[in-house]
Amino acid sequence: MAKTKKRITFLTGTRADFGKLLPLIREIKTSRQYQVEVVATGMHLLADYGYTINEIQKSGIRQIFPIFNQDSSSSEKMDIVLANTITQLSHYLNERQPDMIVVHGDRVEALAGAIAGALNNIPVTHIEGGEVSGTIDESIRHAITKMAHIHLVSNDEACRRLVQMGESKESIFIIGSPEVDIMLSGDLPNLDAAKKRYGVKFDEYAIFVYHPVSTELDALTDNINSVIQALDATDHNFIAIQPNNDIGSELVRPVIRRFGEGNRVKLFPSLRFEYYLRFLKDARYIIGNSSSAVREAPVFGVPCVNIGSRQNNRVNGNGIFNVDEDTDKILSTIGSLPNRVKSMQRFGKGDAASTFIKLLEDDTLWSISLQKRFVDMSSANFGELPKKRRKSTKRKSSANS
Repeated sequence: MAKTKKRITFLTGTRADFGKLLPLIREIKTSRQYQVEVVATGMHLLADYGYTINEIQKSGIRQIFPIFNQDSSSSEKMDIVLANTITQLSHYLNERQPDMIVVHGDRVEALAGAIAGALNNIPVTHIEGGEVSGTIDESIRHAITKMAHIHLVSNDEACRRLVQMGESKESIFIIGSPEVDIMLSGDLPNLDAAKKRYGVKFDEYAIFVYHPVSTELDALTDNINSVIQALDATDHNFIAIQPNNDIGSELVRPVIRRFGEGNRVKLFPSLRFEYYLRFLKDARYIIGNSSSAVREAPVFGVPCVNIGSRQNNRVNGNGIFNVDEDTDKILSTIGSLPNRVKSMQRFGKGDAASTFIKLLEDDTLWSISLQKRFVDMSSANFGELPKKRRKSTKRKSSANS
C-alpha cells in the first residue's frame, strides 16, 4: 500500500507574504512525500489590490482554496477580519485535515491561521518569528509565536528573542528568509522584460511604497501629504505601489492615487514578486515604510529612505536612512543618498527552501509536541530582578500644615 502523502497547507493573505512563501512551496512540490495546498485570503481576493490570487494560480499550484474574509467596500476593522478568517479557516481545516499549516510574518491572517491550527491540534509552523518592528504588527507577530509549535527564523538574533519569550530551543530552526533564495538565485526576470511587461518607460527610477500606520491614524493624512510633497519636489521618476489594506488605507490611497497621475510616476496595485525584486535591484533607491526597504533592499545594496515609525527597530545598516514624515528632512535625505551601499546579508544565504525540506524529512520536526510549555530562563540570564518597592514611611503632610 502506497504511503499517504503529508498535506502541507500554506496560508497567504498578501502579495508580499506569498512571494516569501513561494520558494518553500516550490521546494516541497519537488518531493513525493508531500501534497501542497494554499489557502488564499485577504488582499488576494480584492479587486482594488490587484486580485493577486491570479498570481498564485500562475505559479502552478493546483490546490488553491480561496477564503473571503472582507471586501473592498471599506477598511474593515482588524478584529473583524481576524474573526472572519478564523471562522472560514476552521471549516477548511476540519474538512481537509492538513498535517501542518504554515504561516508567515505578522499579518492578521497569519494570526488567524495560528489560532485555528493550534485549536484544531494541527502543527503550526511560523516563518520569520522573533523579529521586531513598529505599530501593532510586532504584537501580532509575537502572538503568533505563542500559538505556533515550530519556528523557522531568519537569524540568531530572532532565535534568541524566541528563547527569551519562553519558546523551547528544540522547536526553533534557523533557515534564513525565503525571499533571499529568490534574490540570490540569478533567476530574476530581465529588467527590459520587466519594463515591457509593466509598461515602465523611464530608465532611472526610485521605488515608493507607503502603508498606513494603524497606531497613528490621527497624523496619517498629514504624514502622507508631507511625504508626497517631498517626492513632488524632486525630479525623480517613481515606480509606486498602492498600500496594503490596513486600517487607514482609505486615507492614504487617494493621496497616492493622485500622485500616480503624474508623468514621472508609474502606479501599480501590485507587482508579481519576482518582477518587484527585479525593479528593486536596479532602483536608484527605495523610499517609504515597507519592510522590503529594510529587508530586501540591503541585500541588493540599494539605499533606503525609511520613513516614520512603521519599521521601528526592524533593522539598521549603512544603507538605511531613517527619517520622520517631514518634507524638508526627506528631501535632504534623498539629496545625500549614495549610489550604492555594501550588500548586507543578515537574513540568510539563499538556502532557506533546501533547509526547510530537510527539516520536513527529519522525524525530529514531526515529533515536536503540540502541548506547548513555557521554558523559564534563569534569573542569571536576565540579570538581577527589580527589587520590590517599599512603602514609604514618611507621613503625608496635612493640607493645613
